[in-house]
Amino acid sequence: MAKLKVGLIGAGGIATAVHIPAYKKASEQVEIVALADVAYGRAQLVAKENNIPNVYDSYQSMLESVELDAVSVCVPNKFHKEATIAALDAGCHVLCEKPPAMNQEEAKQMEQAALKSRKLLMYGFHYRYQSETQAAKRFIDAGELGNIYSGRVQAIRRRGIPGWGVFTNKELQGGGPLIDIGVHMLDTALYLMGYPEPAVVLGQTHQQIGTKKGVGLLGDWDYKNYTIEDMAVGMITFKNGASLVLESAFAANVEKRDTMQVSLMGDQGGADIFPLKMYQEKHDTLIDLTPAYLPEVNAHETEIHAFITDCVEGNISDRFAKQGTSIQKIIDGLYQSAETGKAVNL
Repeated sequence: MAKLKVGLIGAGGIATAVHIPAYKKASEQVEIVALADVAYGRAQLVAKENNIPNVYDSYQSMLESVELDAVSVCVPNKFHKEATIAALDAGCHVLCEKPPAMNQEEAKQMEQAALKSRKLLMYGFHYRYQSETQAAKRFIDAGELGNIYSGRVQAIRRRGIPGWGVFTNKELQGGGPLIDIGVHMLDTALYLMGYPEPAVVLGQTHQQIGTKKGVGLLGDWDYKNYTIEDMAVGMITFKNGASLVLESAFAANVEKRDTMQVSLMGDQGGADIFPLKMYQEKHDTLIDLTPAYLPEVNAHETEIHAFITDCVEGNISDRFAKQGTSIQKIIDGLYQSAETGKAVNL
């Protein structure tokens, strides 16, 4: 069977640390044949280090010049939509890094392009592929938690403002911790809840720490050009009656260095996901269930291998694209609510 020919749009950290190593580990199925980045010198260096034969200074040139089966989009959020749609229109399956886009309208256009091209559009929500998440999903699908009616997601860092990249630039990112790390825990919760349709959101954002010089546990950030929120909080209600509370922060005065957690409550049981622990009542006794010896996995690698498998086997579903639009709708609503001071009907 012919190898899947893959191209990468973007030669930054997520490409070099995650996508390229994962594709190389699947070398029996995949061949990385092209790389494009507007920082052409950077692209040439990365290509030389990884034996990638074709290098371009634009993804348009790459898509016009090389026949590709799949593309990884690894550029800042502002450029997700255009790069993804161009790759889909060129007949490629696409793995786009999270979040889907800058806003719901862009995500919807990406979804429509995927449907039109009949190609797979998948987003980089790798926490779905953690052993804890997959184990929890098996228990939930078996009915062990019953009807999940409430949850809480947290993605909170004490002083974790990124000191590199464009993470503090709202124009290029679309937002701060909500759209960068909060989206991971939000997706994990929605994935485990069956991605219910959102109804109403209420949100608030805070900018209290990032605009001042301070201790940076992830390097020094550019506090003079800091245009994102430090923290975003919100509540989401769904059309099935469920609710979800969200807290996300790059910088907050809390004890732990960082917390990434999803907690769910159902009428037959509840669960914290990271690490996985479940809570039930059985035989007139309250019990806690803790799984033993869950396999250790590289979630990024597992995610990319799942993408490869779906591409090779032709498992082309619109589920990922639709979920991307749904989560972007929630994020948009939370930011809109924070700006207007009112709840937003979705």
